[in-house]
Amino acid sequence: MRMPQIERELMTAANALPVRVYWEDTDASGLVYHTSYIRFMERGRTELLRSIGLDQRPLLEDPDGAPTFFVVRAMQLDFLRPAVMDDLLNVETRVTALGGASLTLDQRVLRDAETLVTATVKVVCVEAGRAKRLPPDIREKFLRAHAEPATD
Repeated sequence: MRMPQIERELMTAANALPVRVYWEDTDASGLVYHTSYIRFMERGRTELLRSIGLDQRPLLEDPDGAPTFFVVRAMQLDFLRPAVMDDLLNVETRVTALGGASLTLDQRVLRDAETLVTATVKVVCVEAGRAKRLPPDIREKFLRAHAEPATD
C-alpha cells in the first residue's frame, strides 16, 4: 500500500541573487515584462541549489541511472510593483516545505527593500518522466541548510 507523501515544513535561509534589468527584459512600455521575472526566479532557484552544494549537471549526467532533475509543478505569482531598465534587483529564494518528491519555495524579487514580485513555487524531483522521491543525499542537503542559522 502506498503511503501519502507528507510535506515537512522547513525554512531555509534565503539565498540572494542580484539581477540587473536589461533592455531585453522589458516590454514596449519600458517595464520589465512578466515572463522576465519568471526567468529571474528560475536563476534564483538554480543558485539556491548551488548554494547548498547541489549541482544539477551531475544529476542529469548520472552514468548509473536515468537523468534526475527538478520541474516546476505549480507557481503562484503576485506582481506588486514594476521594475524598469537598469534597476538592480535582488531575487530571494528559500525552501519552506520538503515533501517526499517535492519542494515548496517562496521567492521575492526586490528593488532595495521594496518587494516587486512574490511567488510560491512547487518543484518536483523527476526521473524518466515520473516523480521520484528525493534521493537521501539531496534531502540531507536541504535539511542541513535548514539547520544552519539564517544570515539575512
